[in-house]
Amino acid sequence: MTTEVLSGKGLASLIREQAQDEARSLGSDGTRPTLAVVVATEDESTLWYVRSIERSAERAGIGCRIVDLGHDASEQALASVLADLSTEPTVHGIILQTPLPAAVRADRLVGHIAPEKDIDGANPLSLGRLAVGQPAFAPATARAVVELLDHFEIPVAGRNITVVGRSAVVGKPLSLLLLERDATVTICHSKSGPLERHTRAADVVVVAAGRTGLLKGSDVSPEAVVIDVGTNVLPDGSLVGDVDEASVTGVAAGLSPVPGGVGSVTTALLLLHTTEAARQQSPAALLTASTSRI
Repeated sequence: MTTEVLSGKGLASLIREQAQDEARSLGSDGTRPTLAVVVATEDESTLWYVRSIERSAERAGIGCRIVDLGHDASEQALASVLADLSTEPTVHGIILQTPLPAAVRADRLVGHIAPEKDIDGANPLSLGRLAVGQPAFAPATARAVVELLDHFEIPVAGRNITVVGRSAVVGKPLSLLLLERDATVTICHSKSGPLERHTRAADVVVVAAGRTGLLKGSDVSPEAVVIDVGTNVLPDGSLVGDVDEASVTGVAAGLSPVPGGVGSVTTALLLLHTTEAARQQSPAALLTASTSRI
């Protein structure tokens, strides 16, 4: 069987164009969408990623403010910056970039990000709203999986989808997005027992566990679609996913590559979310919301 490569590059380009068009439209009304990325690390790969977001934002006409507090920043300092940015009218989207200093807990910080500016769905309020079907920004990686499935016209409704990994960044929010699309969702984790028992029954398998080579060809039913969300750095510096690509190729009907799959779509969606947040926070939108309550 020929396994289709589900590249995210074309989709990412379309999303960036959409973000650029929206930024241009907002600009004509006097609003420049602006993203703030809060950083507290010396990790070079993370800093490279942040710089790539900055470059992509500039090309799309979106402002990008990098707030680097240094690798020894305190939790109090980070909380203060996030709270200030949440009330700053010229900032429309906020990302707290990980990793953080060893003594700092992200779960205690993300609540300081205003939900309307929480473009990567980090605040627990965003996940709660997502769970009950209220408007909220989903984590960009979780949405990227759904967008990739849509882009390649892979049906979701009525199908069995297994998600490997239960993080608040991918597994949990993705399951909510898929349920909203009428999929039947199974979530696997470290206590789920033999992986193949769950994945071989799935029409679509999404792997987001952070373990190199976790999913093998023997774990997948013929003609299933596999979405690899993993990002693992090998000793030689190369990037691989959670899927054993060699053994899955020829078994699965489709496989997203790493790199060049979900990750490229994720970055583009962060830009689009920023423009969507700016639109919601624009004077015209706020005026409409205010008058509707009268």
